[in-house]
Amino acid sequence: MLTINFSPFPNLETERLLLRRVDSNDVKEIFALRSNPETMKYIPRPLVKTNEDALEHIAMIDSKIDSNEGINWAITLKDNPKLIGVIGHYMIKPENYRAEIGYMLLPEFHRKGIISEAVKEAVNYGFTVMKLHSLEAVIDPDNHASAKVLEKNGFVKEAHLKENKFFDGQFLDTVIYSILNR
Repeated sequence: MLTINFSPFPNLETERLLLRRVDSNDVKEIFALRSNPETMKYIPRPLVKTNEDALEHIAMIDSKIDSNEGINWAITLKDNPKLIGVIGHYMIKPENYRAEIGYMLLPEFHRKGIISEAVKEAVNYGFTVMKLHSLEAVIDPDNHASAKVLEKNGFVKEAHLKENKFFDGQFLDTVIYSILNR
């Protein structure tokens, strides 16, 4: 079975981005991401309502890293340490050599290729360092921008699950995209 170890924490770098550990100094930006109905539109999770909620979210990210159950990076531009988004590997299943990738970005940074650049690096880390065999992304079928990012990065649509999630009083469909380590 796969052994996962995120210690020491791996900072990643791309042409324009530095992916670093999320910390309590990012509370304002995490609050901005997770309290905004627009950025959370396709993420079936309750909105963060206070800075305390945002700090709890950061603590949850930390605990997953410390227990090697998941990893999230703060997406930052190389010339500015301010968090503009997050990306990570969730729901790691070492017995299946598989993890779920997820990401979100502050709206003012959309349509600049940032998420695509971060996804490419996170996929590379998942395959070369974590030694995963496959990655999946679970998205809302209406999230066309995310589907485009995934397809651009070599993911293929694997399934459309009907009403498999219950959130906020309604049943929601999900679409699963995946990529194999070839």
